[in-house]
Amino acid sequence: MKTKIIVVFFLFCVTKVGQNQTKSENLFYMVDTPESFASFEANVDQISIVSPQTFLVSKEGVITGSIDRRVLKIAQKNNIKVMPLIVNKGFDQELLHEIISNQTSRKRSIKMMLEYADRYNLDGWQFDLEGLHVSDKDNYLQYFKETANALHSENLELSAAVVHMFENVGGPSEYQRFLYEDWRAGFALKELSEIGDFITVMTYDQHTRRTPPGPVAGAEWVEQVVKYMLDQGVSPSKLSMGVPSYSVHWYADYSEEKGGFSNGRQIGYKTVQHLLGKNDVLPTWNENAACNYAVWDNGGVFEYVFIEDGKSLKRKLEILKKYELRGISVWVLGREAPDFWQTLKNSTVRK
Repeated sequence: MKTKIIVVFFLFCVTKVGQNQTKSENLFYMVDTPESFASFEANVDQISIVSPQTFLVSKEGVITGSIDRRVLKIAQKNNIKVMPLIVNKGFDQELLHEIISNQTSRKRSIKMMLEYADRYNLDGWQFDLEGLHVSDKDNYLQYFKETANALHSENLELSAAVVHMFENVGGPSEYQRFLYEDWRAGFALKELSEIGDFITVMTYDQHTRRTPPGPVAGAEWVEQVVKYMLDQGVSPSKLSMGVPSYSVHWYADYSEEKGGFSNGRQIGYKTVQHLLGKNDVLPTWNENAACNYAVWDNGGVFEYVFIEDGKSLKRKLEILKKYELRGISVWVLGREAPDFWQTLKNSTVRK
């Protein structure tokens, strides 16, 4: 295993830029597409950690996947940490239970994490194990603790991506109860942040294909989630705030199985511009959500797009500064607006 020298030189886990200045830790998720790779290659000066979503774990704890050698080479040249994601395929809840409740599966997967780390000269891993049921809270925490102990012994880092949450009750409807039981409440937030090197809160997907149209990550909602995390005992120095680069398009859909239904899809900024031009519509700014949106008629049925761009990013980065958080975790490279990178550059250096 490789040896690392760890130097403690920061106030709240950010990189020193100059006298009395600091720069946030910018983690970017990456997928195996030409657009994602091109964005990574073009913007290395603003990326602290790259996290490829290319590894899956089976119920037996067998990890499969690989990393583009070009990504490793570019990361090494530019002092970018590489921390891939560990994913339960399809965020399958039953699969996740099988993995984390089985000691043999846990041990096998940890051993493979160490093997892959040695093979690719990695800096660590992030758990992206979603669909976690509230009844599996202890199993997940035990798995995370065992993994952290093994990785830390080899000077490797471990973090966890956790689902957004802003209250510790079931909420006002069956939908919120579903989110609480099947997605949110299985994460022991304070304990995970203390055991691992940091946690990422996925402050995006406020609205999805399961909901009516709405912002991907409205500023007021993002701040509410951040405040809840801090109130639960998560240190700002251990909290990376999730930021979406994608927008969402809502439209009427149909299938033989479901009949007619409302659907939503994540889209990149180029597709946003295509839809606006095609439908001859200009976006409108929503101040509370701090994002642009547009509505148009398609065959008598309204379609919507809620847009993430540099202007919406700026408001989120103000939250980062306000609470002196560790940094941001951006999903995903390759979908961002042209003004995203300049906004990030202008907003993440603090005096």
